[in-house]
Order: sequence, then C-alpha cells, then structure tokens
Amino acid sequence: MIHQRECPVETVIQVLGGKWKPMILWQLIASKQRFNDLEKLIPDVSQKMLSQHLRDLEREGIVDRTVYPSVPPKVEYSLSEYGKTLIPVAEVMCAWGAAHNKQKNEEKEESAS
Repeated sequence: MIHQRECPVETVIQVLGGKWKPMILWQLIASKQRFNDLEKLIPDVSQKMLSQHLRDLEREGIVDRTVYPSVPPKVEYSLSEYGKTLIPVAEVMCAWGAAHNKQKNEEKEESAS
C-alpha cells in the first residue's frame, strides 16, 4: 500500500481554510471572547457559520471552549496553548496583507495619474 505524503500547506488550508476561521483566530489572539462578542467583531459572519467554525477549531485543538455554571450559561472561547502557536503565523499573514494592500493602493494611484 502506497501512502502519499501530506503537503503541509494543504494541511494548513484544511485546518484554517474558509472565509471566517482566520478572522475568528485573529479576534481570539487579542483576548477570549463570548459568542455574541465574536458576532459583533465579525459582523458579516452568520451564527451558523460562526458556530460551525468554532466547533471545527475546537475539534482541531486550536480553540478552547469554557462553559461557566451560571444562568444563563456563560461560554467563552480562547486560543488553546496549541492554538497560540499560530500567533506568529497570523502576525506574518497580517503584515503580508498590509503590504499587499499598500502595493495595490499605490498601483491604483499610479494608474489614476
């Protein structure tokens, strides 16, 4: 039986892919958040997608979900210790995105001149 080697980039895309997972991670880097707070911080995400992505990230061990015994129940999401290993990756992505936006804006200004 021949086993293909998994491409590490493909693994990253499988775990963090999608429109909202990187945004969720970015918000959780700053601090732990409640579900409603994440909805406010990422206004275009639907409740269904936010819930699904949080479950996916929790299943991967990247996000911790803490339920506090209160009425109504209080639930907070945070990066797990393992999830915190993604902080440098997110910071590099942010820096690249900012540089890319700057380049595109400069190109747009040049073509408008």
